[in-house]
Amino acid sequence: MRRDQERIGYVVKMYPRFSETFIVTEILELERLGLDLTIFSLRLPNDGRFHPALAEVAAPVHYLRHSGIRAEELWRAAAGATGLPGFTAALPILLELDHASAHQAIELAQAVRQQRVTHLHAHFASISAAVARVATRLAGIDYTVTAHAKDIFHAEVDHDRLRERVADARRVITVSDFNLDHLRRTFGTDADRVGRIYNGIDLTRFPFTSPADRLDDPASVPVIAAVGRLVPKKGFGDLIDAAALLRDAGHTFRVDLAGTGPLAVALAEQVRRLGLEDRVRLLGALPQTAVARLVGSAAAFAAPCVIGDDGNRDGLPTVVLEAMALGTPVVATGVTGLPEILDDGRTGLLIDQHDPAGLAAALARLLHQPDLRSGLAKAARELIELEFDASRQATKIADVLVPSRS
Repeated sequence: MRRDQERIGYVVKMYPRFSETFIVTEILELERLGLDLTIFSLRLPNDGRFHPALAEVAAPVHYLRHSGIRAEELWRAAAGATGLPGFTAALPILLELDHASAHQAIELAQAVRQQRVTHLHAHFASISAAVARVATRLAGIDYTVTAHAKDIFHAEVDHDRLRERVADARRVITVSDFNLDHLRRTFGTDADRVGRIYNGIDLTRFPFTSPADRLDDPASVPVIAAVGRLVPKKGFGDLIDAAALLRDAGHTFRVDLAGTGPLAVALAEQVRRLGLEDRVRLLGALPQTAVARLVGSAAAFAAPCVIGDDGNRDGLPTVVLEAMALGTPVVATGVTGLPEILDDGRTGLLIDQHDPAGLAAALARLLHQPDLRSGLAKAARELIELEFDASRQATKIADVLVPSRS
C-alpha cells in the first residue's frame, strides 16, 4: 500500500477529554504533516467543556459501543467476525477481555477493514492498548502505543497484561526517560521496542513573555499559579500548606489553582481551616486559553507533584511544559520525569515531595528575586523550543506510525 493510502486509527479511552490536551495537539500536528487519521473512542465524553483547538481537528470520530452489551451479543458479534483474517489466531486473547471490551475489539477490527485503516495507535497502555491489540490481531494489521503514567505506575496495573501489550506492539512511545528506564527495568527485552518521545507544545499557543515586567506594578499582587486535576498525585495540599507559611512570613501573593477533581471539597476545607480564603482561589476547570492567560501572567508556577499511596504519579505534566514555554518560572518536586526538564537553578527550581516548607522557600525566592525569575524563564524557553516543539515531536511520532516516511 502506498504512503498516500495509509490511514492511522487513533484509539483512546475517551475523546475528547478535557484534561488530555496533549492528544489534541498531537493529532493536529500529525494532520498538518498530511497523515490521514480517524479516531476511535471507547467511551462517550462525559464532560461538556471543550478546548477551542478541538474544532480544528479534521479526523472523524467513531464511538465504539460500550454500555449495555449482553453476553449473547458478544457471541453474535464473534460469529459475525469469523471471516476476519486473524480470527482463529486472535480468539484466545479475545476471550481474555471482559465481554464489553471484547465486543469493542471486534467492532474496531471490522471498522479497520471497512475503512481501510492500515495501523492503530493507542494512547495509554491500559484499556485502549488492550482493545487495539486484539483488534489488530483480528484485522491482520499492527499497532503502536503511547504509555504515559497511570497506565504503567498505578498499583492496579496488571504487569503481565502490560508486558503483553508492550511486547506485541510494533513500537511503544513513552513520554519521559524516567518512564523508559522503568519499562526497560521491569520488562527487560520485552521493552526493546520502547522509545522516548516527549509530548509536544504548540509554541504558537504559548508565546514567551519575560517575567521581568510582571511584578513592576507595586499595586499588583503576585500570583502563584497551579493547574491540574485535584487528585493526590498533584500534591496541591502541600501547596496550600506552603501558602500558609508564606502568609505567616509576611509575603504578599495569591495562589490561583485551576482544576477539578475528587479532592475539591477537601482542598476547599483546608483553605478555610487555615484562614487562606483571601490568599488561595480554587478556580475550577478552565479552558486551555484561560489557563495560558493565568499561567502567562503569573510570577511563578507550582507543581508539587508526589507519588501517591497507590503508586500513581505524573509522567511529565504537560502544564509544566506550557508554563516553561510561556516564561513563567517553575517550582516542582523532583519526581518521575520532572528533573529531566528542570535543571535546578537553571531551568527551574526543584524541591522534595511532601515538603511545604521547601516549597514555600522556593516560591519566596521567585517572588523576591527578579533576576532569578528572568534567568530561569529564558533558559526554560530555550529548552522547550529545542526539545518540545510540537511540530518537531509530531515528525518523530509520524515516523513511528508510518515507517515508510523515514
